[in-house]
Amino acid sequence: MKNLIKPFALFSIVALLISCKDEQQVKVEKLTESYSKYLDSLTLEKSEEIVSKWNEIENEFNNKTTALKNEINQLDDKDDFEKKFAAVGIRYEDFKKDILVKKAEIDAKNAQLTRNKELFGSQFIHDDMKFEWVNKDNILAVYDQFVTTVQKNKDTYSREDWDEIKLLYEALDSRKNTVEKQGLTSKDNMKIAGLKLKFAPMYTVNRMGAKSEENANAKK
Repeated sequence: MKNLIKPFALFSIVALLISCKDEQQVKVEKLTESYSKYLDSLTLEKSEEIVSKWNEIENEFNNKTTALKNEINQLDDKDDFEKKFAAVGIRYEDFKKDILVKKAEIDAKNAQLTRNKELFGSQFIHDDMKFEWVNKDNILAVYDQFVTTVQKNKDTYSREDWDEIKLLYEALDSRKNTVEKQGLTSKDNMKIAGLKLKFAPMYTVNRMGAKSEENANAKK
């Protein structure tokens, strides 16, 4: 009887080990499927929404990556799972590149809008080149804020910033031509002329300096 117990005990241990291996394989299969589906779900969301919560998404994906990799490493036969794991990783890197490009575009637009609101006030809206909110009563204040802000930040603007600022300045000047016909006082007009004389050389000198700095950096 004792001789029968030993083989049975050995069989039980082997069966238990096989069962544990099967359970681990099933666990990894489920995690791998969930890992892939998570990436699929991200690709279906609008890129703007992904960008707005990118740090959170990247952290979550990295956590899932680490967890799955640890589980795969516990398998003896893991080649197939490592291939599936790597394939999802490649898809994620391609997805990440596209999102980071979109994120850079959105960040640039937000920075541009922030800069323009500093130049013209909170009433300025994105891509506003008509300045219809500017009238005979507030145009002097708008010019004053514009020139004051440019003077304060002139050392931080890039050549591209200066080019965009010049376009906005010219658009504001175009609006001034309309406002003059709506009753702009000669007193305010004279003050605006003074501000324009202040801006012109500041633009020329600082844009030239920004361009020279960019050229110097490009040579490094």
